[in-house]
Amino acid sequence: MALFNNQNREVFTEPLNLNNPIIVQVLGICSALAVTTQLRPAIVMGLAVTVITAFSNVIISVIRNTIPTRIRIIVQLVVVAALVTIVSQVLKAYNYDVSVQLSVYVGLIITNCILMGRLEAFAMMNKPWPSFLDGLGNGLGYAMILVIVGTVREFFGRGSLLGIQIIPDSIYQAGYMNNGMMTMPAMALILLGGVIWIHRAYFYKEEDK
Repeated sequence: MALFNNQNREVFTEPLNLNNPIIVQVLGICSALAVTTQLRPAIVMGLAVTVITAFSNVIISVIRNTIPTRIRIIVQLVVVAALVTIVSQVLKAYNYDVSVQLSVYVGLIITNCILMGRLEAFAMMNKPWPSFLDGLGNGLGYAMILVIVGTVREFFGRGSLLGIQIIPDSIYQAGYMNNGMMTMPAMALILLGGVIWIHRAYFYKEEDK
């Protein structure tokens, strides 16, 4: 099918690995560090960015030929702001506790460089379907890294995942203690650096020779 030809598959899959927005393009780092103390807010933030990136790409792609060049950034910001507002209100209505945990970071999606980068670099020059796949792929690539970092930080920092205790009490009674550093922003940066190092060591070792 033309909808899933090689080019479209590449547009979708590249951000998941070889052109990941966080570990390759090094974008969206601030929110990645801020919302990964626990797995649940990391998942919700990743899904929120995925939805907003995908649909803002589609909207901008549909109207791209009618946007005056001089105000294209303003139009992009208005579209993203409208989608962020909708997502924020849905979170407050159906998952208020997580929306409180995410605090201002949902609103700051408006200025997320991943979104603005995809709108400017891809959606303004491509049709709606490839733009949707590009937004979806970049959002999921972003979410994947948040989930990895959030899982490690919550497990070793709190002994739980999604708020469910994973490490049994018997382990704690034997002397095990949670690693308090995992809940600190500095540890998030170290973990993210480790993920980047592992990814580049594995996928770029051929080029380094």
